[in-house]
Amino acid sequence: MIDRLVVFGATGDLSARYLLPGLAALQAGGHLGSGFRLVGADRGLDRGDDQGDDQGGGGSAWFRRWAAEQLERHAADLPADARHAVCAQAEYRRADVTDPADVASAIAGPGPVAVYLALPPALFPSAVTALHRAGLPPGSRIVLEKPFGEDLDSAVELNRLLAAVVPEEAVFRVDHFLAMTTVQNLLGLRLANRVLEPIWNSTHIAEVDIVWDETLALEGRAGYYDGVGALKDMLQNHLLQLLCLVAMEPPVSLDERDLRNRKVDVLRSVRPLTEAEVPRRTRRARYTAGRIGDRAIPSYTGEDGVDPARGTETFAEVELELDSWRWAGTVFRLRSGKALGADRKEVAVHFRHVPHLPFGDDEEATPNLLRFGLDPEDLTLRLTGTGSHTHTLAPLTLSARMDPPELPAYGRLLLDVLTGDPALSIRGDEAEEAWRLLTPVLSAWSQDLVPLQEYPAGSDGPEPHAGAGTP
Repeated sequence: MIDRLVVFGATGDLSARYLLPGLAALQAGGHLGSGFRLVGADRGLDRGDDQGDDQGGGGSAWFRRWAAEQLERHAADLPADARHAVCAQAEYRRADVTDPADVASAIAGPGPVAVYLALPPALFPSAVTALHRAGLPPGSRIVLEKPFGEDLDSAVELNRLLAAVVPEEAVFRVDHFLAMTTVQNLLGLRLANRVLEPIWNSTHIAEVDIVWDETLALEGRAGYYDGVGALKDMLQNHLLQLLCLVAMEPPVSLDERDLRNRKVDVLRSVRPLTEAEVPRRTRRARYTAGRIGDRAIPSYTGEDGVDPARGTETFAEVELELDSWRWAGTVFRLRSGKALGADRKEVAVHFRHVPHLPFGDDEEATPNLLRFGLDPEDLTLRLTGTGSHTHTLAPLTLSARMDPPELPAYGRLLLDVLTGDPALSIRGDEAEEAWRLLTPVLSAWSQDLVPLQEYPAGSDGPEPHAGAGTP
């Protein structure tokens, strides 16, 4: 197990909200040894000279105070001694991640190191190049957040750069969705229950909705989001990963090779949309001013740091089909939007109607629905039963809440990085396949072949336009 984690971009939102709480959860669970060290590194801009820059001096003291404040804000439910231990073990380095000398200083130390690039994706190539020139100790690992590249060509180039630094099994392209309890239960319910696996195919399943709709608006993230948009931020990685788990063939085992091979098979089977299909099977939109509860939300283009000329979408929807024996004829609908009126975060499996109903009144005979709630994490099965009279039907719903996980999603991912288990990370060819199948969509959108619709903040999203898919 690696006992040294260097985080570049250590004082950003990712570290504050997720990495530090994940480490504290590992500490509370006894997963970190007494020799574990956290090194935070960034450029140290706009904080004055009193923070220092290194070697346990002023910079480290400042970083420990900052980390303690973030843990108090974002992980107050964790034991105070675990939070204190993470901060007490932390050091700080002022470093330009694109400068090999600075990078070498930040990663210097005995034994292998896990390097977490908590950075804007545009910096990944420069950062990986600097790591190559600085020289990583044998056995080290590199962690990257999504999106992995900005398109297919850049993803291929990023993979080439990574391959020059560490072997593929030491590259962790992490996606915290894969560590969610419900996502893990997706595999368990599919593969461990005889009642589901025989009907897990297009003969019985008409549609699958994979949705991440949120009431959260931009919330000051224009520096990242306005250059990415909903399609790249959510569909290209998170939601395609969920598609893989829903649609993949049962693997021989859940080790990293078997699991990742089956996921790549799914991506390769997705039928790329033609230029003529993109306007009919995709939608894009951005929110205008509105209200969400008691909050007044400005229009997306009125948010600080947004360039309206970019045409960045805050809502994206894509309908896909798979050319495979199991799934021919089933529609997979991926959708994500910001500043909507209600949170809807789920995988919803819509079964087909039964072929015949021997009831006089079949108005209540809605198709069965199996819903995996992602946030909160729960499970719902909608059935149809008999009503108060023998010949009438009535809806019947079964539900369950998932047991709270031992570790939060980022705690699980960090543990996998430190122990060297890449099963829940994205393999290089998998990242490239995901870009391949969405390239026609990106191309058509860049040519304005699909109109950029608008929807008021707090609404259900954009109205279906002529020729587009329906939600």
